[in-house]
Amino acid sequence: MKIESRLAQIGSQNDPQTGAVSFPIYHSTAFRHPRLGQSTGFDYSRSKNPTRAVLEAAAADLESGDAGFATSTGMAALQIVFSLFSQDDHLLVSLDLYGGTYRLLEQVMSRFGVTATYLDTNDLDALESHRKPNTKAILIETPTNPLMMVTDIAKVAAWAKQKGLLTIVDNTLLTPFFQRPIELGADIVVHSATKYLGGHNDVLAGLIVTKGEKLSADVAFLHNSIGAVLGPQDSWLLMRGMKTLALRMERHQANATKLAKWLKEHPSVEEVYYPALPDHPGHAIQNAQSSGNTGIFSFRMKDARTIEPILRHIQLIAFAESLGGVESLMTYPAIQTHADIPEEIRRAVGVDDRLLRFSVGLEHADDLLSDLKQAIEAAEREIGG
Repeated sequence: MKIESRLAQIGSQNDPQTGAVSFPIYHSTAFRHPRLGQSTGFDYSRSKNPTRAVLEAAAADLESGDAGFATSTGMAALQIVFSLFSQDDHLLVSLDLYGGTYRLLEQVMSRFGVTATYLDTNDLDALESHRKPNTKAILIETPTNPLMMVTDIAKVAAWAKQKGLLTIVDNTLLTPFFQRPIELGADIVVHSATKYLGGHNDVLAGLIVTKGEKLSADVAFLHNSIGAVLGPQDSWLLMRGMKTLALRMERHQANATKLAKWLKEHPSVEEVYYPALPDHPGHAIQNAQSSGNTGIFSFRMKDARTIEPILRHIQLIAFAESLGGVESLMTYPAIQTHADIPEEIRRAVGVDDRLLRFSVGLEHADDLLSDLKQAIEAAEREIGG
């Protein structure tokens, strides 16, 4: 079946006993054993829960993987994946990176002897020059958050496989509806499912999808041992959100493209970072490996003084962190989502005091454009522009 049908049918055929179209929520933490030495397949909900199991199977199917794991948050998903590595192991990581991932690597995993080098993951020469004897994996965000840098997944995964490295791809921004990294050679896909997969700004969740029997078994062990699992109620909420993913992503993309093009021509805007734009440096790669574009982009104002009044004057668009929900949100990465990245690194990458990140929701594009227009005009009046 096409992915649209598989999304709409998540859980609808998994309860033959009752025929429930919406799979039930199993709140039970414990399950009876038929007799000594026998199990129904469910013993304790941390290890396996019926509601979560349906979600995990759907995630694996959608990402073309062998196993799926639902976690309490996207950061929990990354923690479980990073726990595959041991003291003195080294990782190659996307330069433009979500601040929470950087924080986890530099302030938590570093205490256990895991180190990381941040670089342009689309540059094979840079990857080769920074690879060490103890390098174990490469972690790719594509597109990156917030500057929308694009990595050729197939090219990098092929290089990594030759070097005996795992390829891990954060697919949060595109979702399996638009991009499936495992089909391009990746070994592990992670999601902050709080974002587009859940889609309604009402549930925290993460997902991991693995390819390969041993890797799947290793992650299953860590998932159970660490215990950062998704509860049954949130598993059901996430499944419900994913059923409409196809429709939502198409609308997110259409709205974001219209607003990015408008901002690109605005005299007060210096740059717009969105792979759907033909002059974006990753445009061709994005089109080759993905069937669409995300609903988030960033833009840089010419004058830093406009930032605060823009955020104060937006009305329909909310000044709030997070992304991927039906409601449009705008955030200021330098002091919010990427505050844990040292200023000199942020500025070198381009996350400076003039950059705004815009998660474009499902409102009518004309209303969003009007709100953005009046906020920028009000900001310009205040600074005397």
